[in-house]
Amino acid sequence: MSESSDAESGIAPQSLRVPTNVSSRSRRLDGAFGHFADLVQTISNQDAITRYKTEEADNGIPIGDLTDTGQFRDAEGRTILSWEAGDKENPYNWPLWRKNVILLTTMLAVSNSTMGSALPSMAIPFIAREWGITSQIQLVLPISAYLVGYVCGPMIWGPLSEHIGRRNLSIGSFFMLTVWTLACALAPNWPALLIFRFFAGASGSAPIAIVTGIFADIYDDSVVRGRAMAWFMATTVFGPLFAPIISGFCSTSIGWRWSFWVGLMSAGATLVLVCFLPETYAPVLLSRRAAKIRKADPTVQVYSATELDPHDFRQLVTRVLTRPIRMLLTELIVTATCLYLSLVYAIFYMSFQAFPIIFQNVYGLSPGVTGLCYLPIGAGALLSLPVFFSYDYVLLNAKARGAEWAQKEEFRRVPLATLGGPLFVVSLFWLGWSARSNVPFVVPMLAGIPFGAGFMLIFMALLNYITDAYEIFAASANAAASSCRSVFAVILPLATRSMFARLGINGACSLLGGLSLVMCVIPFIFIWKGEEIRARSKFCLALREQKLEMEQRNTKLRSRRMSKAGDRERVSETKESV
Repeated sequence: MSESSDAESGIAPQSLRVPTNVSSRSRRLDGAFGHFADLVQTISNQDAITRYKTEEADNGIPIGDLTDTGQFRDAEGRTILSWEAGDKENPYNWPLWRKNVILLTTMLAVSNSTMGSALPSMAIPFIAREWGITSQIQLVLPISAYLVGYVCGPMIWGPLSEHIGRRNLSIGSFFMLTVWTLACALAPNWPALLIFRFFAGASGSAPIAIVTGIFADIYDDSVVRGRAMAWFMATTVFGPLFAPIISGFCSTSIGWRWSFWVGLMSAGATLVLVCFLPETYAPVLLSRRAAKIRKADPTVQVYSATELDPHDFRQLVTRVLTRPIRMLLTELIVTATCLYLSLVYAIFYMSFQAFPIIFQNVYGLSPGVTGLCYLPIGAGALLSLPVFFSYDYVLLNAKARGAEWAQKEEFRRVPLATLGGPLFVVSLFWLGWSARSNVPFVVPMLAGIPFGAGFMLIFMALLNYITDAYEIFAASANAAASSCRSVFAVILPLATRSMFARLGINGACSLLGGLSLVMCVIPFIFIWKGEEIRARSKFCLALREQKLEMEQRNTKLRSRRMSKAGDRERVSETKESV
């Protein structure tokens, strides 16, 4: 039969006809994906509604009967405890000095965590020599095993901190980091060292996942929270920069195990401070207050909203622990941010393989001096801080003037990444094309300044952006970002030595620079289309709707409380006149 007769008879031509089994398979796949998308959306909506109901109750704005004490009663007559105006136990109302102590403690905790990631960097040749390790891939494993722990840990610590609180997880995980660092110092063989490194990474990843949630707990002002995040992010860079210096000088003088002994001393001293870290998660604090009231008077029925919300294992698995994965798979903002941060983060960890190739092989520097070559990266990271604070000042002035651009969410943080991205790209081409024997080693070393500045600006901008976008689920969004970038940081460094051997220093750095150039368009897209992306984000939409409803009920609550207060005042005046 010809094509024309096929067409006339209403039958698709043979060349265009889709086999029945393929068509039905396609429909089944579409149906499966549609069902999965609906399921994910249902869970996300329930997640947002449940969390904001708890938030409303904690702030005294649930739907219910207002009592004379300003609290609410549910249908069963139980009093639901909430924060009162100006409540000193509310983390938002804590004094500035206490918040600064928390900030300093979290900075020290994360610096120990990130220092641990690169602690054996310059010691690996000495470790390999002791145990006869010759495989080039295995030489990367002491760092990669730690980063595999960074992949697994945040997916548990982040959402779990939004379920049971911050303090106990912070102390327990940091204590285990200290224990596993001790185990690395005493490791009897290569496999044991790798296992201990994995558990150290899984424990040490907790601050990266939890601290953003702590900042959301204690800072209600996004500007102040952003500045705290900037200081916190700066310390995440300095940890890995100190590690090569420590391992470089220890390994050549007193032995590679002393790299871990020094890390243990630092972690032990910090653990003392971490043990004094207070609980900052409002639902947990209110639950403790309610339990204390019931203990003092067993007849009262006072509960926090969290206590009345059922917490079962099914909810923990389906809603809480899957939250970072759902965000990563369904939220374009989280996905794009994770991809960009993952590449930048992986390149940073590739430098622990690349710097010895450049500064030891080309320039003949010792491991200790090669470790010092990382210091310009730290200088660049410090230079990014005044840029961050200056932009904050410009933005606040623009808002005060009523500038239209300053009112847009994307302009709060993202422009910093549009500056950091090109700086990062320039640094890679600078490093690759200046690293040659006839050029002083200081020249490629100084490429670390734009590298560190670009790295920090990208991270500060995008992590703050997703923190502001997902607010009460900031820890889960950051857990997704942390785990995703750690996957890249595990995989890409495995190819570093072979890539530099095949492409040369200039070719390898140019390849990484080119990939970074492609990725650095992401912040520009956020500025251009970010509002539309957030408008199409069902998770952001659910959060926004719940927040709006909470604010509307809060307005009604204020008027009801003012009305009751006015009634009590009139009754009091009447009694006095009588």
